[in-house]
Amino acid sequence: FFVAKAQAVDRQVRRDMIERSHPALSIGAQCRLLSISRSSFYHEPAGETDQNLGLMRLIDRQFLGTPFYGVRQMTWHLQNEGHGVNQKRIRRLMRRMRLMPIYQKPNTSKPRKGHKTYPYLLGGLRVDRPGQVWCADITYLPMRRGFLYLVAIMDWFTRKVLAWRISNTLEADFCVEALNEAIHRFGAPGIMNTDQGSQFTSFAWTDRLKRVGTRISMDGKGRCIDNVFIERLWRSLKYECVYLHAWETGSQAKAAIGSWITFYNHRRPHTAHGGLPPAVVYFNRIETDRQAQAVA
Repeated sequence: FFVAKAQAVDRQVRRDMIERSHPALSIGAQCRLLSISRSSFYHEPAGETDQNLGLMRLIDRQFLGTPFYGVRQMTWHLQNEGHGVNQKRIRRLMRRMRLMPIYQKPNTSKPRKGHKTYPYLLGGLRVDRPGQVWCADITYLPMRRGFLYLVAIMDWFTRKVLAWRISNTLEADFCVEALNEAIHRFGAPGIMNTDQGSQFTSFAWTDRLKRVGTRISMDGKGRCIDNVFIERLWRSLKYECVYLHAWETGSQAKAAIGSWITFYNHRRPHTAHGGLPPAVVYFNRIETDRQAQAVA
């Protein structure tokens, strides 16, 4: 049972299951039972240097303007700007930032080994009501002395941000927390669309969706345009909020992101809705549908 349970959960969860003061099992024995190496249990990842953090900020800005830049193009761009970098370094940083260039390799949003992927279900689908399709994605947030990751869950039809979370790691937990909040507040969607990142192919994420009857859709490899609406959200967020600040702490970033998302949902005019904010369109449509059902 112990081994079977270990195989069903992610590596970080398995690491957290290890008890340093277990009365019967040594740490080495627990690592073997949980199928992780003893060295990986003790390993503490080193932070990025100031130089690499600076490069990551430059990559992030450039990628918003040229999302088709792969590792080679991004390396050439930075070299032309006077930075002494090579492809190996840029590949590692782009992978850490979870950037997936359109039609370019390497594909930095990969499912974890053994994780199932799902077909793209939105091709030719007419999305005409709230809750029909949700989408989710993760983006990189630069800080003054580091970086964080932000996940957001959006209603495809209205573009309303339903839930979000910030994390300093790319484990699936913070994504599932946002998903649980969105489902609790707004009910389960018909379809959830994401990329093929390991957070969204994880058992915790896919099982939660299956248990509420949501169909799972995933973008094709190298096709971030399949999730275009949330990519536009990231662009607006970064130019209107993130790049205007140099946050020192996670709490500062969380407060600022929260304020901007409230502004985006409730006050920011949206072109797709003739100038109405997403939350206004969402709740107006929900109320209209409710009244129509009552009459019927």
